Amino acid sequence: MESQVRGGTRWKRFAVVMVPSVAATACIGVALAQGALAASFSVSGQSFKVTTKELVGEGFSQYGALDEGYTLDGKKTAHPVAVSAFKSATIKSLCQSVVTPNIPVLGNVSLILRAGDGAEPVKAQNLYIDVAELNADATFTNIDIGVAAKDANKGPGMKQGEVANKQANPFGFAQQADKAVLKDVKQTAWATTAGTFKLSGLKMSLSTGVKECY
Repeated sequence: MESQVRGGTRWKRFAVVMVPSVAATACIGVALAQGALAASFSVSGQSFKVTTKELVGEGFSQYGALDEGYTLDGKKTAHPVAVSAFKSATIKSLCQSVVTPNIPVLGNVSLILRAGDGAEPVKAQNLYIDVAELNADATFTNIDIGVAAKDANKGPGMKQGEVANKQANPFGFAQQADKAVLKDVKQTAWATTAGTFKLSGLKMSLSTGVKECY
């Protein structure tokens, strides 16, 4: 069974971490490009934008959750998200962007990360994306809609600690599929975690002003 969905699905946060020094940023970027690190990306109190030409995920599940963090001035904040989880995923032409506003002297500063533009796509294992808004052309294979989040066993399962921290309801609504293919993706996200995240052809840039993936 295949089901196609176009636009409007809410997902989970796909983010980047700004590191204090350029040298540290470069070292982390190289390690990620070589698949040497588990990845946990988030921008506290900020959403960020992501585009991809195509994401192919095996072992997919999706459920609702609450992301908690802090704003740039230290206040606690919470955001409802849809957690999209994949046992494995390949991503073509990935772009992630985040704008940090009102930095003294510099003003707005934009960070853009690009990868997977060549023959080798971005690859991830046990990938979780906390997304607030998504537009894409999507095809799901063998989809089950309306299962309890704790019973969604086609994906990697709920994230560790979510239920104990009351960030997700194990009896809440969820859906799952053997495979998900999303094309021409544009999304706003709050965080991404992955067991491994290999960024082929990684390119990072920092610039003043507002520059985003879309």
